[in-house]
Amino acid sequence: MSVSRRNFFKYIGVAGLGAMLPGAAKAAEAGEELVTLLDLSKCVACGACVDACRDANQNKYPEPIKPYPVMHPQDRVPVADWSDKRNVDDRLTPYNWLFIQTATGTWQGRDFEINIPRRCLHCQNPPCANLCPWGAASKQVNGIVRINDKICLGGSKCKSVCPWHIPERQTGVGLYLNLLPSLAGNGVMYKCDRCWNRIAEGKIPACIEACPFEVQTIGPRSEIVTAAHDLAVATNGFIYGEHENGGTNTLYVSPIPFDVLNEAIETGPGRPHLGPAPDPFAFEDKLALAVYAAPVAGLAAGLLHVARSMNQDEKEEKHEGK
Repeated sequence: MSVSRRNFFKYIGVAGLGAMLPGAAKAAEAGEELVTLLDLSKCVACGACVDACRDANQNKYPEPIKPYPVMHPQDRVPVADWSDKRNVDDRLTPYNWLFIQTATGTWQGRDFEINIPRRCLHCQNPPCANLCPWGAASKQVNGIVRINDKICLGGSKCKSVCPWHIPERQTGVGLYLNLLPSLAGNGVMYKCDRCWNRIAEGKIPACIEACPFEVQTIGPRSEIVTAAHDLAVATNGFIYGEHENGGTNTLYVSPIPFDVLNEAIETGPGRPHLGPAPDPFAFEDKLALAVYAAPVAGLAAGLLHVARSMNQDEKEEKHEGK
């Protein structure tokens, strides 16, 4: 099963170089988005995707400045420091954007073991992008949801509104150090950005390229949704991600029901669930909040860009004056 290479690159040419938009609503106007299909029956947990993700994105990982500023009040946004635990690979961290969960158990009288690559699902209507008060999280026209580490203040609103609580914060890095280091945010939030830069160059994400078992397929949404349903019918399988949170751009197909898998995996901080995720914008009041918040977030993002530029200019002037 694969999406044609010609159609994939045709789509990339249309949307892969698209500019960042302040909210998800505008992205929907651009046409189809890129979707990833994961056939969980093929995954053996070899870890090639995890290693490839780290290699491809290590230049994006945070390099914090220590010691960290003392926040006031201290319990408002606690320090999150993963800089000395960069090798952790059994959960999501600012230095590990993809990991593999293994579910084992018995279903319909048969033992099973299912390995599940976990990362950001890149929602079609992402709460993180719609509700970030500073416009740091946004959705590209090709469906990729990214966090701008140049203006993120690390307040973790994106994590609290994410149904799977995916983004992770690293303290001691980011714009807050130049603005109000003891009062604003406490770092930068990090998560999978779906190798946006590789896609912009006409490549596929590193995790997909490195997988020796072709677990993942990527392509335009209409083709991938059809492929997911065909696979589910052919294998008597089950789909996760098509309707959760109003729809995501990551679709899992498993031979075991996802409610069974959800009971079999460890969940908690850095380890997202596989349970139901209702659409938070199905209610008119929350949808209206997102619509009204978008221009405010865009203005805030612009102001933060200006603040960052002023700080950068000031540093350069000091450097030239030496």
